[in-house]
Amino acid sequence: MLRSAIIVIGALCLAGGAIAVLSGALPGFVFVVWGAVLLLGTLYERVRYKTLLREKPAGLVRTSERFIDDGTGRTVTVYIDPASGERSYVEE
Repeated sequence: MLRSAIIVIGALCLAGGAIAVLSGALPGFVFVVWGAVLLLGTLYERVRYKTLLREKPAGLVRTSERFIDDGTGRTVTVYIDPASGERSYVEE
């Protein structure tokens, strides 16, 4: 939900800024830049996630969560640090 809202806000900023710049209002450039930053950042975040590890890190607990990595086609198991809640992804 939040991701969708940010994409909509970014698109509106980009479109409004582009219209302002085309009509001669130079400050509209700020909206173009921020709209592009919001859109590109939100869309890029979806593609990029944590690096896959080759072996289980010490002290982490294996969870039942597993999935197939789109990039490699291999099974990935999720490990969690009980103290901090940090997740690590291990390729099997």
